[in-house]
Amino acid sequence: MVAKSTVTGYTRSSMTYNRQLTSHVRTYNWPPLLLNFWIFVMLLASCTLIGVFATFVEIQNQLLLPIPWYFPYLIIVACLGVIFIGIIYWLIAQRRLLPAIVMIGAFMLFVLWLVGLVVIAIQLFGPDDSIQSVCSIQVFNRNPTGQTEATMAWLQQRNICQSWQLAFSMSLIGVVFLIWVMILSYQVFANS
Repeated sequence: MVAKSTVTGYTRSSMTYNRQLTSHVRTYNWPPLLLNFWIFVMLLASCTLIGVFATFVEIQNQLLLPIPWYFPYLIIVACLGVIFIGIIYWLIAQRRLLPAIVMIGAFMLFVLWLVGLVVIAIQLFGPDDSIQSVCSIQVFNRNPTGQTEATMAWLQQRNICQSWQLAFSMSLIGVVFLIWVMILSYQVFANS
């Protein structure tokens, strides 16, 4: 961009000068395989949590039971993870993915995911009437067969128990991978 300016005084002469404005764009070299692997794992974890807890909300509605606060909380947190990844894709397309943006966003998601992980862990492995103890006694110790309602009910109960285990696993993976991307962001910043 060339800026031109003309200065005139009380005299008949005028002076013209050209000035070139330059801007320095700092680039950051993100490792593409690591970033794509992180995006894939976080999308997998987020979409899994959305699906599992949306199913739990539907089950609670069908049974006319109240919906615990952490079901919609975990759905919203997982949706925020998907939105964050969408923002990262947009920034990559604009060539403006800054490590600070990734670090701040990942830290905020880390706190939200950690709260979700703690809640899931308390429900799954808690001291009194935890989901895991009920599943171990009432579901995993039985093995009905045949085309009966009892077998269908047992299969649904086993599915619910395994969905809780999957939700815990995906929450744990999400928390670990959010820590990992904060470390990766710092390394990208330090190396650039």
